[in-house]
Amino acid sequence: MVNAGLLMSCSCLRGGEVFRSQSLSPRPRYPSMPKYPKRKEAAVGAAGDEDLEAGSAGAEHEEEEAKKVAVFSVVGMTCAACAGSVEKAVKRLPGIHDAAVDVLNDRAQVIFYPAFVSEDRIRETIEDVGFAAALLKEEILMKERSSLTCRLRVKGMTCTSCSTTVESALRAVAGVQKAIVALATEEAEIRYDPTIVSTNQLMETVEDAGFEALLITTGEDVNRIELKIDGAFSTRYISMVKNSIEALPGVHDTNIDAALHKITISYKPDQTGPRNFIEIIESAGSGHLKASIFPEVRGREFHRNDDIKQYRRSFLWSLVFTIPVFLTSMVFMYIPGTKQVLDKKIVNMLKVGELLRWILSTPVQFIIGRRFYVGSYKALRRRSANMDVLITLGTNAAYFYSVYSVLRAATSESFKSNDFFETSSMLISFILLGKYLEILAKGKTSEAIAKLMDLTPDAAILLNLDDEGNVVSETEIDSRLIQKNDVIKVVPGGKVAADGFVIWGQSHVNESMITGESRPVAKRRGDTVIGGTVNENGALHVRATHVGAESALSQIVRLVESAQMAKAPVQKLADHISKYFVPLVIALAFLTWLIWYLTGKFNSYPKSWIPSSMDSFQLALQFGISVMVIACPCALGLATPTAVMVGTGVGASQGVLIKGGQALESAHKVNCVVFDKTGTLTTGKPVVVSTRLLKNMVLRDFYEYVAAAEVNSEHPLAKAIVQYAKRFGEEEESHVLPEARDFTAIAGHGVKASVRHKEVMVGNKSLMLESGIDIPDEASEILTETERNAQTGIVVAVDGEVTGIIAVSDPLKPGAREVVSLLGSMKVKSIMVTGDNWGTANAIAGDVGIDTVIAEAKPHVKAEKIKELQMSGLTVAMVGDGINDSPALVSADVGMAIGAGTDVAIEAADIVLMKSNLEDVITAIDLSRKTFFRIRMNYIWALGYNILGIPIAAGVVFPFTGFRLPPWIAGAAMAASSVSVVCCSLLLKNYKRPRKLDAIPMSQV
Repeated sequence: MVNAGLLMSCSCLRGGEVFRSQSLSPRPRYPSMPKYPKRKEAAVGAAGDEDLEAGSAGAEHEEEEAKKVAVFSVVGMTCAACAGSVEKAVKRLPGIHDAAVDVLNDRAQVIFYPAFVSEDRIRETIEDVGFAAALLKEEILMKERSSLTCRLRVKGMTCTSCSTTVESALRAVAGVQKAIVALATEEAEIRYDPTIVSTNQLMETVEDAGFEALLITTGEDVNRIELKIDGAFSTRYISMVKNSIEALPGVHDTNIDAALHKITISYKPDQTGPRNFIEIIESAGSGHLKASIFPEVRGREFHRNDDIKQYRRSFLWSLVFTIPVFLTSMVFMYIPGTKQVLDKKIVNMLKVGELLRWILSTPVQFIIGRRFYVGSYKALRRRSANMDVLITLGTNAAYFYSVYSVLRAATSESFKSNDFFETSSMLISFILLGKYLEILAKGKTSEAIAKLMDLTPDAAILLNLDDEGNVVSETEIDSRLIQKNDVIKVVPGGKVAADGFVIWGQSHVNESMITGESRPVAKRRGDTVIGGTVNENGALHVRATHVGAESALSQIVRLVESAQMAKAPVQKLADHISKYFVPLVIALAFLTWLIWYLTGKFNSYPKSWIPSSMDSFQLALQFGISVMVIACPCALGLATPTAVMVGTGVGASQGVLIKGGQALESAHKVNCVVFDKTGTLTTGKPVVVSTRLLKNMVLRDFYEYVAAAEVNSEHPLAKAIVQYAKRFGEEEESHVLPEARDFTAIAGHGVKASVRHKEVMVGNKSLMLESGIDIPDEASEILTETERNAQTGIVVAVDGEVTGIIAVSDPLKPGAREVVSLLGSMKVKSIMVTGDNWGTANAIAGDVGIDTVIAEAKPHVKAEKIKELQMSGLTVAMVGDGINDSPALVSADVGMAIGAGTDVAIEAADIVLMKSNLEDVITAIDLSRKTFFRIRMNYIWALGYNILGIPIAAGVVFPFTGFRLPPWIAGAAMAASSVSVVCCSLLLKNYKRPRKLDAIPMSQV
């Protein structure tokens, strides 16, 4: 099961500097190689290369020291093909050890031998390919590593053109390294250097671009809490409270809003907490002040509800005026009694009906429709065009032509006017209705995040303990007041209020809402629990270890939010079209009006085509307005992000954390899955099954030597041996293993140490042969037998002689064979890669039904094999769990980390399988395919709608069918197109994993 500590590492928002090459994103593009220099990989192997590797690298130091790493800025790359051409060109140079190109961050990292090639030669080679390149100095890279990622809410965006404008403005700011603006979530994610630019400057940049900006998070590694202060909040008290709070250790910043009686505090949770703040505030106020948690307003949901209310109010007010306009122009004109009243002339040819429609449509045009004028002004001010410009042009053309017609009728005794007031007012009403429905639908796409955030209980029971650990008292507090190291009581049926570990009691906890695992997990003293999970039976006392923004739940929410921000490469199509869409539509609308007007003026079509209430100019004007308002850039802009939002949310609810649109797009193309063995296909919990001694020796003494040598290793096999050896000392109260001196770990082979003045070597057959130790025939036969039984044979040598062989078995995960079979039915090839010997590897592969096996592979070899598969034309997914898998996870097109694996593996992966069940590999691939099917359907609808709708609105079919699309119907169709795209994406909420998976036994990892 996933524990809180491991889930913490799921966050992709914090770039811990685990590896030397962390300056690049975790996703080098195809063709890709591992980002890690060999010496790092060897060190990585210290945790275990697969089954027998139990050491850290200690070889080839001179060769490694000769290598150098350089990072270049590469400007102009737009796709994976660009990255591939740069990478291939660099790798052709002599003296290149490795190269990785990151198209998303415009970076290329090269590991090379300075004796053979220079940095200038590498830079010139990149420039010869056609891209601008510059060597990044260490100071620049250090700044990038110390950068922060903040998030802003951007209000006022209506289409892809708006989000592109904001993105461009932010990227132009000095100190901004990367900026992504998502139309669907109305948020911006910016990676910036806080020493160059501040969040206030970033917000000003957004506002200068014509949009409203609100800060969600600065990206600093601190918690924030808002407290409400009741009482006489005078200037004196404000100063006292602020100074007292800021004097506390761990307080980063305070901000007081006297009008709202609110104080916002940023702090480090391991040093202080909200209860301390409340105590300080109340003591500073000498009893005159009371502090409490400020009523929570959930950011994204609150602002979306605010937008919903605004659009709903605007739409209802527009109906108040639009319905009478519609009735006077379309209905009452055909009722004899009202027709005479409306046709009554006031001044010259001006009629009552025309004047009424003018009066009623004016508030709709200028007051209710003011938002469109504001949006158009802001767009034109920054020399761009968006949907607001189309709406404003279309409604203004109809309204002001109608005004001209009415004024001319009032000043003429013969002019017969014909107004379009109903066109402008109905157009605005339908567009407001469409936006209202669109925001409602978009709110549904992020329901998964809302459900995750609702998991935390409102209240918790805080225990006060004495020095001996006995409970002195219980206090019910707001769960947001929990601080690190607090002891919380969790009653049966209650929710766990914070991440932590059990210090008393035993129970079963339902973790399905976090991990997706349906079966309750047994918990007893020392076991970790996750905040938001439900205690089934039995009371628990839990010591809080992670609270607030550090909790697993908060990390998962942030990961999902970040994933929803990340753009899938397929979205570049919409972004590219949006640059030219609105200007092209305006040109088409003008051309449509001009063609119809000129053909009518020169009598190029029969007079019968013109309706009795119009002339040729008015007919041409209606065609032009219809073209302008039917075109919908919003549908194109929403096609990808809404589907990605729903897909990542559904994945999180199924226990599959997908890190953005890039991972989704790559996963749907996967046709080859490479499985690690230990901890992936097997349980990762090996046990000693037999011991064969080849020398006359007491078994207990034998295991004392072996355990003393292996106790310093972190490898699963080493731990299994040490655990088994402890059985021989259980009778003694304080059994201590003998001291091991001169411990050395050999990556991919084993360990050696000096124990009780004897040289002990524990490892595989290769280690013995390389150390000059002969393997007796009897030992070889035993090793062959263990391999045939899918067991790992570990050779033990004492003072240069093979003393015994330990057989260790790592059982297969339940359902492993069925998963491989199902992947085959999905036309996905399965391959197994392991550092274990060929015999054991082939036996395990035979059990699960895998034909292709790569054995005795070190970490860098795994990554190279991934590259070979990619170069053969396969889209490769790597499934692993260990540190030694991280180079391969990064090199693969899609890296999938088992949730129970190491933090580094989870950080390197694109998809995290939280339940540690292999069937989730199929769920991830199947969900990505379903998501991209929706994206394709969205694009087909959005493009097809515009391709078909614009010609119909322009009157292409009118000469043949007599069918004409009035502007108000065109506007309704435009509004409906956006809503339909969002609704199509929402169908993903009904996603069910493949039925065949239900028959697979659940793994108990």
